[in-house]
Amino acid sequence: MNFTDMLLFGIYPYIASVIFFLGSLLRYDREQYSWKAQSSQMLDKKYFRVASVFFHVGIIMIFAGHFAGLVIPYEVWDFLGITLAGKQLIAMGVGGFFGLICFIGMTMLVYRRLFNPRVRASSSTMDTLILLLIYWQLILGILTIFVSTGHMDGYVMKDLMSWSRYLLTFRPAEAIGFVADLHWIYKAHIFWGVTLFVLFPFSRLVHIWSVPVGYFGRNYQVVRRRFGGRKA
Repeated sequence: MNFTDMLLFGIYPYIASVIFFLGSLLRYDREQYSWKAQSSQMLDKKYFRVASVFFHVGIIMIFAGHFAGLVIPYEVWDFLGITLAGKQLIAMGVGGFFGLICFIGMTMLVYRRLFNPRVRASSSTMDTLILLLIYWQLILGILTIFVSTGHMDGYVMKDLMSWSRYLLTFRPAEAIGFVADLHWIYKAHIFWGVTLFVLFPFSRLVHIWSVPVGYFGRNYQVVRRRFGGRKA
């Protein structure tokens, strides 16, 4: 057993999970005033809406794809009549499409964050770091698509699914056997993806926990006007 593989892909994910959940809970309990997205839209609106929409649509679909690919058992895909090769082809096509959308949005946001004086001045070190890390992780993910063209049978994806399954069922020693011999690009993508969970509680990403799902089901707010144009 390779110690480095065990540390990075067998132990580190559990450490990251504890930091992710416990850190988020402690921050919500002790620093609620910092629990916000801290949008910089008011500082510079040019192209911000387009960049933000591209980024959020892309990243949400990528996250959904990773969940479907890593968490849903491959027996479910087999039951649906989707082979490993077919699943890989779907992942490459859908992931590539939304990866490109996200890349366009992120490139605009990164350029804005680094080269707009007003936005840069209002950004913390963590704001810049987390944005660049997501950008780097996105680039790695896109690169895995090109590497995947060299093995279209889908068995590398099955190895990644098995790694996730064994980790989720607390069998790390068996889990690392599925990633030990993978191409370095996959290992890098996994490592930096896990690292994002470590940094999550210390960044503005915590606002994801507060996604306003209830907003869509709430009653409409009726605003009436009095005579003279003043609001009631």
